[in-house]
Amino acid sequence: MSWLIILLVVALALAPLLHFMPSKRQRRVASLRQHAALQGMFVEFRQLPEGSAERLGPDVSGGNTIYYGRRLAPPRRGESRSGTWLCLDGRWQALHRHLPVPGSLGDLADIACAARVDTGGCGIYWNEAGCEGDNDRIRAGLLSWSDAVVLREWGIFLDGGGRGGWGGGGL
Repeated sequence: MSWLIILLVVALALAPLLHFMPSKRQRRVASLRQHAALQGMFVEFRQLPEGSAERLGPDVSGGNTIYYGRRLAPPRRGESRSGTWLCLDGRWQALHRHLPVPGSLGDLADIACAARVDTGGCGIYWNEAGCEGDNDRIRAGLLSWSDAVVLREWGIFLDGGGRGGWGGGGL
């Protein structure tokens, strides 16, 4: 009987410590973020772009999204670069202005809910519900997009167009 009481006391003492053990989801998300960092992306907690929360709905706007991005050098010609796109029903569309959709976002429509380019870089908002393979897709899309942004700023338009937008056209 005394052993049972000792075992009960030890169990009660250890129970609060088990609360600090990461859950399966927390371990998976930490692995995704580490994988992203090792691939050269940065991961940030950011608010969704202004005006997008109402259009994306409560599942996305409830704080369940995170930003995966790629840093860019400041704009070369002193121009400001900014653009935001939302993925609604599997289709990308510009949030505020009529900008062409960057071609590299097409492959990310099933995992991302929003994308943004600004003076600091380009990136996507997603809910980290995928796997490391999705990280690879995000990385490939961001590499293609960031290269297109840099080439446009240097005056090289691979899509044959003019100054239409940040990485739009055939890229």
